[in-house]
Amino acid sequence: MSGEGSARWEQAIHWPMLLASFAWLVAYSWSVIAVPVGADRTLALAVMGVTWVFFVVDYVVRLVQSGGHLSWVRGHLWELLVVALPMLRALRLLQFMTLAPGLRRSAGTALRTRIAIYGAGAALLLVYLGGLIVLDVERRAPGGNIDTFGDAIWWAFVTLATVGYGDFYPVTMIGRTVAVGLMLSGIAVVGVVTATLSSWIIERAALGRDDDEPSTRGQLRAVARQIDDLARRLGEPGDGTAEKEDA
Repeated sequence: MSGEGSARWEQAIHWPMLLASFAWLVAYSWSVIAVPVGADRTLALAVMGVTWVFFVVDYVVRLVQSGGHLSWVRGHLWELLVVALPMLRALRLLQFMTLAPGLRRSAGTALRTRIAIYGAGAALLLVYLGGLIVLDVERRAPGGNIDTFGDAIWWAFVTLATVGYGDFYPVTMIGRTVAVGLMLSGIAVVGVVTATLSSWIIERAALGRDDDEPSTRGQLRAVARQIDDLARRLGEPGDGTAEKEDA
């Protein structure tokens, strides 16, 4: 299919898939926190299964539209991850938050705002999802000490923050794998926050000091062209500075 067809598919499937991701998250949260039995558990599993099928279909359609090239798979690992964890698609909501009025005053401000929103949203989502997964596997494990939702969220938060008080800890392989992922994510979040704050401080410090900034060669060439153009309009030959600079 053409790129136009791919764009139409993306536009048509965006909101349905977003709603499906939230449905998956609600169903999974219900199954872990409330521990439903009987028909309720069947309903929760059915919702998770159906929404997962939706994301598999979405991925296959995109793969077919790309011509089935392996390069597309390598370049779209995020889509593959979304198939494994459909609720991650909810992160796309953060994109609309970055379009709020007052947050796009400059390119630097827009970029920092987008990074901050994505970073904060991803951190909250990781804490919540990590807590759910750990609670699901740890409370049934022999010797497990994370057996309530509150304990799981507390553990996920201090792990993401790389504090790790040690009052709660996973004993299963899955739980420890989640812990490693949260710790690595926490390091990345701290790095993003530090870089964003540094960029903001540098920009604020440079306000009102444009005269102190050195001119670039591109700016000098632009000024030279304007001078030559003005000279030609006045019927006077320019000094050829712009042509010399371009040469």
